[in-house]
This record gives sequence, C-alpha cells and structure tokens, in this order.
Amino acid sequence: MPYDEDLANRIRELLAEERFTEQRMFGGLAFLVGGHISVAASGDGGLLTRVPDDEYDAAIGELGVDEFVMRGRAMRGWLRVSADGVTAGADLARWAARGVSVAKALPPK
Repeated sequence: MPYDEDLANRIRELLAEERFTEQRMFGGLAFLVGGHISVAASGDGGLLTRVPDDEYDAAIGELGVDEFVMRGRAMRGWLRVSADGVTAGADLARWAARGVSVAKALPPK
C-alpha cells in the first residue's frame, strides 16, 4: 500500500517553517530534519513519529497509538499513529511537533 499523499501534503504544510528533506523509505515517505527522520507518512497507513524517551510510555497508552515494530522488534522512541489518530489537524500538528523536536535535539548529520 503506498503512503497517503494527502497526509504527506499536510505534513509538508506543518513543516513549512523547518528546513527538511524528504526520502522514500520503509514503504512510506520520511521527513528528515537535520538529516534525522522526524515523522513519516507510513506505507501501512497513518504516521510514524519519534517521541522523547520520557514521553514514550505515556504516548503508547493513547488511542490509536502503538509501538513501531520493525522485523519483530519494537523500536523504542518510535510510534505508529493510526490514520484516525491524525485526522484532526491539531492531532497531526502535535505528533509532527514531537517528531521534529526529537530530530532537532540530535546532532546534525
């Protein structure tokens, strides 16, 4: 399943003030800030995003949010947010801001 183009466009609008690049990966479209993935329109639907370590456990408990699992292994610090979880603009903005914040805190590549 290809990533949701509408979601990708909404992410672009949210990141308009940031310096970012786009890269196709994991069957979706990733948005990189400082060379680090911040958020991605997932090829499986919904959003992949980074979250700070201290927010990870609480975020997992939110509706429509699951661990991001790759090759059978949960990737701590990464979350999968269902398409329903990013339908509202405010929800998408909140998740995208979290991902950008984590990416910006990392040393640039």
